Amino acid sequence: IEQPTFPKITEMCVKMIRRVNDEEGIKKLVNETFQKLWFTPTLHHDKEAMTRKILNITDVVAACRDTGYDWFEQLLQNLLKSEEDASYKPVKKACTQLVDNLVEHILKYEESLSDSDNKGVNSGRLVACITTLFLFSKIRPQLMVKHAMTMQPYLTTKCSTQNDFMVICNVAKILELVVPLMEHPSETFLATIEEDLMKLIIKYGMTVVQHCVSCLGAVVNKVTQNYKFVWACFNRYYGALSKLKNQHQEDPNSTILTANKPALLRSLFTVGALCRHFDFDQEDFKGNSKVNIKDKVLELLMYFTKHSDEEVQTKAIIGLGFAFIQHPSLMFEQEVKTLYNSILSDKNCSVNLKIQVLKNLQTYLQEEDTRMQQADRDWKKVAKQEDLKEMGDISSGMSSSIMQLYLKQVLEAFFHNQSSVRHFALNVIALTLNQGLIHPVQCVPYLIAMGTDPEPSMRNKADQQLVEIDKKYAGFIHMKAVAGMKMSYQVQQAINTCPKDPVRGFRHDESSSALCSHLYSMIRGNRQHRRAFLISLLNLFDDTAKTEVNMLLYIADNLACFPYQTQEEPLFIMHHIDITLSVSGSNLLQSFKESMVKDKKKERKPSSEEETESDSNSGSGSESEEEASKPRRLRKRVDSDSDSDEENDINSVMKCLPENSAPLIEFANVSQGILLLLMLKQHLKNLCGFSDSKIQKYSPSESAKVYDKAINRKTGVHFHPKQTLDFLRSDMANSKITEEVKRSIVKQYLDFKLLMEHLDPDEEEEDGEVSASTNARNKAITSLLGGGSPKNNAAETEDDESDGEDRGGGTSGVRRR
Repeated sequence: IEQPTFPKITEMCVKMIRRVNDEEGIKKLVNETFQKLWFTPTLHHDKEAMTRKILNITDVVAACRDTGYDWFEQLLQNLLKSEEDASYKPVKKACTQLVDNLVEHILKYEESLSDSDNKGVNSGRLVACITTLFLFSKIRPQLMVKHAMTMQPYLTTKCSTQNDFMVICNVAKILELVVPLMEHPSETFLATIEEDLMKLIIKYGMTVVQHCVSCLGAVVNKVTQNYKFVWACFNRYYGALSKLKNQHQEDPNSTILTANKPALLRSLFTVGALCRHFDFDQEDFKGNSKVNIKDKVLELLMYFTKHSDEEVQTKAIIGLGFAFIQHPSLMFEQEVKTLYNSILSDKNCSVNLKIQVLKNLQTYLQEEDTRMQQADRDWKKVAKQEDLKEMGDISSGMSSSIMQLYLKQVLEAFFHNQSSVRHFALNVIALTLNQGLIHPVQCVPYLIAMGTDPEPSMRNKADQQLVEIDKKYAGFIHMKAVAGMKMSYQVQQAINTCPKDPVRGFRHDESSSALCSHLYSMIRGNRQHRRAFLISLLNLFDDTAKTEVNMLLYIADNLACFPYQTQEEPLFIMHHIDITLSVSGSNLLQSFKESMVKDKKKERKPSSEEETESDSNSGSGSESEEEASKPRRLRKRVDSDSDSDEENDINSVMKCLPENSAPLIEFANVSQGILLLLMLKQHLKNLCGFSDSKIQKYSPSESAKVYDKAINRKTGVHFHPKQTLDFLRSDMANSKITEEVKRSIVKQYLDFKLLMEHLDPDEEEEDGEVSASTNARNKAITSLLGGGSPKNNAAETEDDESDGEDRGGGTSGVRRR
């Protein structure tokens, strides 16, 4: 206001105005700012200020050309609504001034063009002015009534550039809203509009045809009732279609058809567009004829949906979509259901056709929404005199039934690798939910899945829908959370461009946030829900759950990166990991033992079983560490003949392996779940800096307050389960088993065996022995998780993190050696 010439004003306005739908405080601020800036009446003699204001508004409108104008409509509605009951209405007055001056500005601009050499060139400024007038008309069409005659000549603009088309479309949209409000418009004015629109419909492309037919619909249906004029146009295109259909039936490969393709495409589109705005089954159109026009049109358009040319198919489907807006009941026809559902569910079907079907459903729902809002406004006007029973709710019943028909297929479209298909599917679902046409619980898992989409706009839209559902129906999100997580894995699989790379569960950016972090933040507030959700996820790692390894990796990634806030959350997970390990680990070892060949199997002494590192798999350094970690009474024997003992141990198990390698593969597969849990525990321990004793002392039944402290996260701690990644990348589950692979699986088995023996931290031995046992457990974990590889944040910090008592016992053993 104080520095009107500042060059960044437009950019600032664009950024501010987009926040018009934010939380209340910001919304109020935005409304007040723009009321001051744009919607305060200007003094009549201050022409300069008025021009400045107009240029500023049109600049902002031009800048938002690609992102849509919802914000402007919202702003205008907010401001006009706020002064509805006031006696003094400054915003309304300011709007009248702005509209009058915009029209004046356009006329002056035209004059200046005609004087210069650039005659007939429609610049961006003119487009912005006319677009701004349309936005005003959309909210308050009365403002434009007196200017309708001025706008009409723009329909005859010669079209050569994109801007010319924009001018025509916007003028058509303005006249559509304004002409029905004019009192006694002149016959010639109306006749001219009809003729201009008809010329445009016959001459130009899809966008122009669509807006002009829509405008013609408003003029003819509401004002002139010149039905013969429209009927003639309809017959012209309908006749052309019938003729082309007959030629195609006689000879599908005829060259005439190829030559006539542009005419065919135009006819399909225009017949559909006319059917959208006119009900040709009324007597006003067809007279006394008994022919059912809508069925004939359906039959014609359906015929061309089976055409071999995809472009023709697309136009036929667009035409169908238009016809269904006028006659939604046609969507219940068996052939239409089959067509829509097969296009949506067929994996090999073209993306364009899928998108078009989704767009059709979206347009239908948007039209229904507009229709219902209008009916609501009309109802409010007469509500006092009317009887409530009379109020028809038929249309929403119809759209609800229609959406039930196609809902499953639309939801399944979320699993498409093309983001445009997912985008339109999400739009349809959002409209359906906002209109309350279906029970939201069936959409929850799909919305959770869409919340992991790589595109921020889609993520936010899906998350927004979940927040709305959660407000209305508490507990629905929690009820479907695990199903949603599994489904999000399927979405990620579908999007994954490189099939060889395993699907990961966190964002590959600086935040490394979990893909399902929004879901977790919605659930974490309720302790009971949160715990049930975490336990359900950890149960998937159970050997009996038979979850595929990549899904387990995906869930472990999420669990590693969830936005935990209090110590209780990770401690609870670690506590349950220990429980799962003790059960699953024993089962795993048992089933492996049972698969070994009985007659060769002999009972081995515990000491040999506890040796883990084989010569082939490790250097002497880690061996000596291993020995140091043994309980002291076992160490002497180990020192003397460790090498041969280890070899014998792995070799003796190798001898007992069955001919059939399936149990080995099964073991390697199932063990991945346990490895991931071990990794996850290590990761959380390092991330939050917990000591062993802290983890052991934790009890889930303690009051919440004890562990309510905030987490102190370490930076640079990443979750990298190397062994599972290698397992998935090498596709071990489906590859041939070599001697080397067998050896590594046997070694893994022995590591597990050792770990299971030292799993229970409260072994009843002397103090020193307990710490040695803890150390043995930690070393087994180190070995299992791939040694102290620098990428693996798990193992190397183990001793530093553990409690004083543990550390003392463990390291003294190493020193003594």
